[in-house]
Formats: sequence, structure tokens, C-alpha cells
Amino acid sequence: MNTIFRKSVLSVAGLAFAGGVFAGPIAAHAASPAVDAKPVAVAMQSAAPKPQGDQSHITLNDEQTANVKAIIAATKKAGLPERAAVISIATSLQESKLENLGHLGDANDHDSLGLFQQRPSSGWGTPEQITDPAYSTTAFLKGLKQVDGWQDMPLTKAAQTVQVSAYPDAYAQWEQQATDLVAQHWNS
Repeated sequence: MNTIFRKSVLSVAGLAFAGGVFAGPIAAHAASPAVDAKPVAVAMQSAAPKPQGDQSHITLNDEQTANVKAIIAATKKAGLPERAAVISIATSLQESKLENLGHLGDANDHDSLGLFQQRPSSGWGTPEQITDPAYSTTAFLKGLKQVDGWQDMPLTKAAQTVQVSAYPDAYAQWEQQATDLVAQHWNS
């Protein structure tokens, strides 16, 4: 095969490879495509998952912000990474909008209480414990740690495995706000 023809074939193959592999979230690396770039792609895919679906956002008041900080503090105390705080905050956003809810009477879902809408009748703790943000977060994190591979699974699946919600996909809508809140408050 002559040199010009060989270079042309390799150039076309390189473009096809770069177009197929680098068109996704690692497009920034496309400036130096190489046939052996697969390890870079694998490394990039193991980063925190991209939020799934449409995202929701609420403006937080001082109480909700304090609850974010309590969730982060409990996560750090448990020795868990930021991803655990993201899952916890997104779960609380869905369950209570980060409000430490007491008994809501007829509007209440059974005997669900607190940031995570945990139920005393399901063994989460006493009403006093469940309405303590540090305790309820620690209880949620204890459940999360029992989920094999929670660090690498979609937030919705991790949260649902702990919470067993009637609306398992609803947690996903809060992932971006939870991620932003953890980034803002983790080191404060």
C-alpha cells in the first residue's frame, strides 16, 4: 500500500473513530484523537453521573438551607463522599422540599415524618428521632450504605432502593439542584 493511500485510509478511520467516540461528553479531548483513547473515555464515564431527565429547582429559605447543611454534616460524620450528600439532598427535596415535616394529619402519607418522610411504623425511629435532621440523615445513609454499588448507580435507583417510594423516578428531577447545593456548602 502506498504511503499517501495509507495515510488517507488512516485519516478517514481516525475521523470516524473520533466522531463516534468523542461526540459525547468528552468532546473536549477530540482535539488530539488517538486510536488508543479508550482508557480516557472509560475514565470520564466513571465520573459522577449526569442528571437524568427534566430538572426542578426551588428557592430555599433559611430553614431549608440549614437542613442542607445538616445533611452535609451528617454525611461527612458518616465518612461518606459528596455523592452520598447529593443523593440525600435530592431525596429530601422530593420527600419534603427540605422541610422537617411533622405529622400532617389527613394530608400525611401514613405516619411519614421529617426531611425524608420516614415512618416510625417502618422502623426508622421514633417521631422525635425522625424529625431530628442529623438522625434522619444518618438513618437514610445507613440504608444507602447497604445498597451494593450505590456510588455508581443513577440517583433515582439509589434513593428508591432506600426509600421504596410509590414514585421512584421522581428523585431524578432534583439531582442538579442537590449537586449544586453540595458544591456550594460542602466546604463551608
